[in-house]
Amino acid sequence: MVPTTSSESESKSSFHKVSNAKPQLAVSVADKKLSGNGATVQTEALTSTATDKSLQNGDNQKLRVSAYREAAISMGELNGAEYIEVPSPRANNAKKVSLLPLIFLIFYEVSGGPFGVEDTVHAAGPLFALLGFLIFPLIWSVPEALITAEMGTMFPENGGYVVWVSSALGPYWGFQQGWMKWLSGVIDNALYPVMFLDYLKSAIPALGGGLPRILAVLALTLVLTYMNYRGLTIVGWVAVSLGILSILPFVVMGLISIPKLKPARWLVADVHSIDWNLYLNTLFWNLNYWDSISTLAGEVHNPKKTLPKALFYAVILVVLSYFFPLLIGTGAVPLDRDSWTDGYFSDIAKILGGVWLRCWVQGAAAVSNMGMFMAEMSSDSFQLLGMAERGMLPEFFAKRSRHGTPLIGILFSASGVILLSWLSFQEIVAAENFLYCFGMILEFIAFVWLRIKYPNATRPFKIPGGTIGAVLLCIPPAILIGVVLAFSSIKVMVVSLVAVAIGLVLQPCLKFIEKKRWLKFSISSDLPDITSHGPLLH
Repeated sequence: MVPTTSSESESKSSFHKVSNAKPQLAVSVADKKLSGNGATVQTEALTSTATDKSLQNGDNQKLRVSAYREAAISMGELNGAEYIEVPSPRANNAKKVSLLPLIFLIFYEVSGGPFGVEDTVHAAGPLFALLGFLIFPLIWSVPEALITAEMGTMFPENGGYVVWVSSALGPYWGFQQGWMKWLSGVIDNALYPVMFLDYLKSAIPALGGGLPRILAVLALTLVLTYMNYRGLTIVGWVAVSLGILSILPFVVMGLISIPKLKPARWLVADVHSIDWNLYLNTLFWNLNYWDSISTLAGEVHNPKKTLPKALFYAVILVVLSYFFPLLIGTGAVPLDRDSWTDGYFSDIAKILGGVWLRCWVQGAAAVSNMGMFMAEMSSDSFQLLGMAERGMLPEFFAKRSRHGTPLIGILFSASGVILLSWLSFQEIVAAENFLYCFGMILEFIAFVWLRIKYPNATRPFKIPGGTIGAVLLCIPPAILIGVVLAFSSIKVMVVSLVAVAIGLVLQPCLKFIEKKRWLKFSISSDLPDITSHGPLLH
């Protein structure tokens, strides 16, 4: 963006005033002297051979900035200035994600439909299952979504939560956050090709095991990986289509079940027979990962407005997609808690509507797993790109394909999925929950610390309540994290702690490689300074 004179702004209708936006440096076309907030900025005409600028603040310090580097000048300091927007080269490489696809990407990051919630009824009965999906979102999902909305609009770039933690605690802990979250995401993604085949093996028994199953996992992973390679916009609209297909059979099931509903069945509860471990882990697994969408913030159209709206609508969509199918299943069919395991909704569909409805639900479950795979891989791969743009990973991770997608990040994430697909469902869920909890602890600390240290930093979306409100918001989910970690088995705890230890050593090793210049590391000039000396926090 270029400061212009008043006469030029009158002659060019494309010139417009901009406030609260990140300045982008371009070639100046005139001289202008601007003053505001005690700072005076002198800009001089530049020819095709660019010169330097100088900024003098109230302390009489001068910061010389190359004409091809980002200006470290707060827009709030340039009162009365006029600008012309010069788009970043990256902005034209790929289409941005709009509101509706973003809602469904969040939906698939978190949920994907009611498939997998059956164990809550098995563990605690209908009443506690229904209450769980009403109360648990208030304790966990809403706070996490609110924090994601505030931090994601404060740092709207692909590093997401890695950038939040780096800004608050430094790059070392930012890297640890990235390592744990990426690993937990890849572990989570290893579930979906396996679950997809589990729903199809009743129709195709050969997919139940052996070489045909291995080949099917590889083929499915490659096909879905290719869709991620083709672009995030394609993934977003595919997520919309798959989301509608996943939800629609339950709408039909609900209409069919109305004459058979008996509200008394919803009130069945036996406190003494609750399996709290299974109950809490199932709720936690089905209602987390709201922050994953932050690693795609750099690909979102107008993220400062779109991201909070998308999170709001996604929370409603996710809660309804869990609650109403549970109402149907527990209210329209006599209770048999032992039958409420993965895949039981297809049996309920057969009881209520027949074989055709069962096949529809099974198909919806299969495509739901496809949607969750694509959304998770998008988040994981763009996270690696964001870390590379911040200089935390080698520069080759930041390279994009001709579709604007992070090719190396996609290949790394897909390789991790294939290597982990042999693990059992229970082991995968437990390991990813453990690592995810560690990452969330760092996020809560970063959120509160930035509120305390930089209360006046620009926050396009700000949670009300001040610093005290921020602390109170984090207390319930922090307690829940402690409960989930306490229920972890020794095996899962040891494996997860080893993974954490690898991250603690990996970051210094990468710094050593950078120092020796064995691989190239660089920080993108398009990104703002997130240190305490940068304009973003001040």
